[in-house]
Amino acid sequence: MKVANIGFLLDRLGQDCHPLQFLRELTQNSIEAIKRSGKPGSIIWDVDWNTYELENIQKLCVTDTGDGMSGDEMVQFINQLSSSVSEQSFSGNYGVGAKIAAATRNHLGVVYTSWKSGQGSMIHLHKDSESQQYGLKQWEREDGSFGHYLLIDNDVKPEIIGEHGTMVALLGNHEDENTMTAPVSAASPSRWISKYLNTRYFRFPDNVTIKAREGWEYPRSDKDRNYLRNLTGQQDYLQKHSDKSGRVQLSGATGYWWILKDEPALANNSGYIESAGHIAALYQDELYEMSSGRAGMSKLQQFGVTFGYRQVVLYIEPANDRTNKLTTNTSRTSLLINNESLPWADWAADFREKIPPELAAFIEEKAQASVATDHTKTIRDRLKEIMDLFKVSRYKPSPEGSFKFDEEQLLRGGLSGKQNTYNPTGTTRRQGASGGTGGNIYSAFEKKDGLPAHKVNPDLFPEVRWVTVENDTRTPGMIEDRAAKFLPEQNLLLINADFRVYNDMKDFFLKEYGSQPAVRGTVDEAVRNWFEQSLIETIL
Repeated sequence: MKVANIGFLLDRLGQDCHPLQFLRELTQNSIEAIKRSGKPGSIIWDVDWNTYELENIQKLCVTDTGDGMSGDEMVQFINQLSSSVSEQSFSGNYGVGAKIAAATRNHLGVVYTSWKSGQGSMIHLHKDSESQQYGLKQWEREDGSFGHYLLIDNDVKPEIIGEHGTMVALLGNHEDENTMTAPVSAASPSRWISKYLNTRYFRFPDNVTIKAREGWEYPRSDKDRNYLRNLTGQQDYLQKHSDKSGRVQLSGATGYWWILKDEPALANNSGYIESAGHIAALYQDELYEMSSGRAGMSKLQQFGVTFGYRQVVLYIEPANDRTNKLTTNTSRTSLLINNESLPWADWAADFREKIPPELAAFIEEKAQASVATDHTKTIRDRLKEIMDLFKVSRYKPSPEGSFKFDEEQLLRGGLSGKQNTYNPTGTTRRQGASGGTGGNIYSAFEKKDGLPAHKVNPDLFPEVRWVTVENDTRTPGMIEDRAAKFLPEQNLLLINADFRVYNDMKDFFLKEYGSQPAVRGTVDEAVRNWFEQSLIETIL
């Protein structure tokens, strides 16, 4: 089998890669090279100082002290797609990553200089501007012959390399391009290399030291701003900046959690590490599908972290066994279990059921600052004439039930306190606990050949909490300029007390009736009651 247009195929595969994926691929190649050497080693992401001194242009490069490659080996491994020094496997090296992620974003070239047993060699992988194909440049040697690699002198060898090692320089798409400059989509432009690698890796091997240049735009004499930062991965940071941590065994996965200290580091260190609350999947010491910021907040809430999410980190490590075959997609942007996406919703429900007591206590402590209302009875009284409209047929699992229910349509019912409910799998589970699935588990559909159940009329009224930035129950960006957010898994309605429509209405009545303290309290109660009823009706 042959490929008719390999250049198009590579460009297409490159589109599937994260814009910074080449950092991971080249770092991982260097880690594996150091492992093969059998000795401790170093990896440095830095300016290619040889090019800078000659042309006064900053080009990004990565240097390692691994086992190195000969010229013939570089031609074999770099110029062949799906070819690798390391053993290929679906759970290991694919032999395509660096070539695709780096070459498709550096048409001018990716230059490899490598030393093995003291001998240096160079190759230049690029995209030909005329044929639009990728390949190695040919060089004329001293004897008049041509080849795809050149032997090079040691005067261009980086300081950290001895007998063995490799440097890879990224030239960009044109000669005057500064490839040290962060891509447009990169977080922390002045620390983009540190931020990406620290948040991509959970931890690095113990015998590998990794550094990345920061402040390259300042003079090299400015050691306070232009320096090499030691990279550690997320684990080291979480261990040093957390109050409590632990693990939870989930169905087909293990959940690791940390409660971060309430300290300035939550914001101050965000430039080079993911320093505040977030969630990700963990596989082979790497982090996938990380969600932070508002996306992370929403995902953490699904896992039952309804309050205090800025200080909570969750990593889910899927099981990798005969029933759960775990791998990544070719571009290593996502994890796959049996070639399907990760079951985040299932893990979230399982985690809410088994939420650790320390984490539940922390969430409850943070929730105390929110305002739990007592308007429910008043609202129920006003809605009693139409409450029959909300009594949709539902069926609760029960071994003695005279009805049959569809187990594929299990949903959450109303709150009815802590109790054990029938589980079709034969086990019982505690309901109503903080962060769990709530009171009753029910199905909304009958099924002739379903499992036994009895008919119920669950209480569907949600729990209500008013949240605000002032008391730290709402972070800026969470339901910003919106009335509320409903968390169906917890049957919890979070109402935004900072919502401008709500506050404008309060201001309207205060202008009409005065702003004395007694009037303020009355107006606040009346407006909250009105908004709350409208939102509850919407949820019902």
